[in-house]
This record gives sequence, C-alpha cells and structure tokens, in this order.
Amino acid sequence: MKTKRLFAAVKIHPDPNLIGVYNHLKTALRHEKITWVSDKNIHITLKFFGETPEDKIDEICEVFDEVASNHRPFDLRLENIGIFGSSYDPRVIWFGMAKSEAVEKLANDIILRLKPIGFEPDRQNFRPHLTVGRIKQVISKRQFQQIIDTYKDTFLQEVQIADFQLYESTLRPQGPVYNVVESFNLGE
Repeated sequence: MKTKRLFAAVKIHPDPNLIGVYNHLKTALRHEKITWVSDKNIHITLKFFGETPEDKIDEICEVFDEVASNHRPFDLRLENIGIFGSSYDPRVIWFGMAKSEAVEKLANDIILRLKPIGFEPDRQNFRPHLTVGRIKQVISKRQFQQIIDTYKDTFLQEVQIADFQLYESTLRPQGPVYNVVESFNLGE
C-alpha cells in the first residue's frame, strides 16, 4: 500500500517584520546547534497525519471541503517567542499568536470531523504555533534563555487567514520539502 507523509496547515507568508525578527534570532543564536525552518515553510500545523494511505486522501479532502465551508476568513496577530521543552532541555523554538477562537475552532472542527473516517485526535491538545527552529544542542543554556526572553513579547505580524492546505512532506537531508496536495478556501 502506497503512503504519503501528510499534514494540514495554514501557510504563513512572512512580512518584513517577521523576517527581521527571525533573522535577528538566528544571528543571536548562531553559536547553538539549531536547525532553522526555511521562512518559505513557516506554517501553523492544524493536524499531522504522518504516513497516510493514498486511498484515504480523497476522504480527507471531502472532510476538509466541508470544514472550510463552515468557517469564515479571520485575522491572526502573530506575537511572542518561546520554546517547547524545558530551559534545561529546550527542543523547539516557536513563534506564537494572540489567543484566537477562530483558529482553535478550525483545528477542533478538523479533528472532530476526521475521527469518523479513522483519524484519532492527537494525545496533546492543539496549541497553535509556528515552529521556527529545532534544537539539536544548546552550548550556553543561560545565554540561550536570555536571548529567548529578550524576544519573548515581540510583535511579529498581522495576517489574514483565508484558506488552509493539505501538504505532502518529503524528508530530505537538507530539510523537508512541502508540496500542496490541495487547498481549501474558508467560506466556500
């Protein structure tokens, strides 16, 4: 059975302010071992499927068409920078966003409507964020935490969300390649 590595996400098109903060952060943390996400791949994951049988893709798309028609475009304020993991063992650097009922309702609707076609909800609660760096090793934990704290409450950008995508992720040594399988316009 052929499979594809899939996830559903909202693509973010970074503006100059977000790119500037992202580049400052990369420069400030250049001595640490961090794999940075390409700014072309920045997104909010709504649902990670992993390896998925190709014959399930049409069913997933039908669910996503229905979900998209039940939601209107909305605005998001991207702000805050933080880490997943502890300050002793940080694993991910993320950009956050102001609380948004709209994005949470969209993600929850996706999760609920996928269950009847065989996709169980993730063990963790949905926490909208943009992964920007995967941490391999931190040499100076104190300095690392000071830099993260400096950017903690930073405004990044305002974005309007009008659609979401089903992506195929192909893992390559130089980083993942994301290809849009299908796009779903909100309110249609």
